[in-house]
Amino acid sequence: MSSELTYKKSGVDIYEGDRFVSLISPMAKRTFRPEVMTEIGFFSALFKLDLTRYKEPVLVSGTDGVGTKLKIAFMMDRHDIIGIDLVAMCVNDILTAGAEPLFFLDYLATGKLHAEKALKVIEGIVKGCKEAGCSLIGGETAEMPGFYPEGEYDVAGFSVGIVEKEKIINGSSIREGDVIIGLASNGLHSNGYSLVRRLFFNLKKMGVDTYIPDLGTTLGEELLRPTRIYVKAFMTLRDNFEIKGMAHITGGGIPGNLPRILPEGTGANIRIGSWPVPPIFDLIKKIGNIADEEMKRTFNMGIGYIMVASEEVSERVVSLLNAAGYKVFIIGNIEKGGKGVRYS
Repeated sequence: MSSELTYKKSGVDIYEGDRFVSLISPMAKRTFRPEVMTEIGFFSALFKLDLTRYKEPVLVSGTDGVGTKLKIAFMMDRHDIIGIDLVAMCVNDILTAGAEPLFFLDYLATGKLHAEKALKVIEGIVKGCKEAGCSLIGGETAEMPGFYPEGEYDVAGFSVGIVEKEKIINGSSIREGDVIIGLASNGLHSNGYSLVRRLFFNLKKMGVDTYIPDLGTTLGEELLRPTRIYVKAFMTLRDNFEIKGMAHITGGGIPGNLPRILPEGTGANIRIGSWPVPPIFDLIKKIGNIADEEMKRTFNMGIGYIMVASEEVSERVVSLLNAAGYKVFIIGNIEKGGKGVRYS
C-alpha cells in the first residue's frame, strides 16, 4: 500500500547510503598504504603494522572536527575544502609527538544524505590524506532526519600514527637559548570562526561574495582557505636534525598552545614583527576593534605550526624547510621563567 510507512519515508534512504559508499570506495583506495588489509564497506578496518621498522613502536592518536567553519562552506555551497581541514586538524596534532600518520577515519552526519555533496567532502579528505601520507581506511555516514537543518552536516575525524619510543617528541629536552621556528599558516585555518562570523556577517552585514580589496579576494574565499598540513615539513627534517618540541597553533593561538610543550622553568619569548602577519588578521582587528591580546589568544596570527630546535641547527632547519617550499621564520627563543609566552 502507498500509505505504508517506510524507513525512506521517515527520512533515511539506505539506497542513497549504499550508492555513496560505492562512489567513495575507489577514491579512498587511492590513499591506501601497503598495510591496509580491508576494502571500504567492511564492518571495521584492518591495518597491519610493519613492526620490523621499530624497536619499541608507540601508537599516537588524535581526533577533531572543523567547527563553525562549516557554516562558511554551507553559505558558499563549497564542500571539498572542509575535508582537507578535517584531516589537517587531526594529523597536525599527532605530528607534534613525532608520529608518522598511518590511517584516518571520518564521521559524517547529516539530516538527509545527498551523495554528490557528501562526495565533495570525501574528495577533500582524500586530498588531505594523500598530503599527509596516510590511508583513509574507513568511516561512518549517519543520516538523522530532523537533527540538522536542511543542507547542513557535521564532520569529525580520527587519525592514528606511529613513532619509535625513543624518538617521541614531547618538549622535555627544550632548554634556555633554544630557537622557536614558526611555519606560516594559510590564514585562519579552522579556529576563531564564531568570532569571525559574528563580526563579518552579523555586525558588518557582509556576505561571502563581498570583495575585500585588502585581501584581493572575496570574503568567502579567504575564510574558506584550508588548514595547512605540516607532515611533509617534519618528514623533511626528522632524519637530519633533532626537533625538541612541536606545537600545532589552533584555538588559543601561540599563547594557548606553545606552553603545552615547555618544561618547567622555561618560557617563550616571541618577537613581534619577526614574521609577516596575513592581511585577514589586520582586517579583523581593525573593523572589529579587537585588542591585541584577544587577537593573539584567538587566532594563529599567521603561524600555523611551531618547531623548537637548538640554536646550532636552527638556521639549517629554516633553510631546508624553505627549500622544501615552506615559509618559515625564526620567531623567538626559549628563556628562563614560567610556562608562558612573552612578546617583545
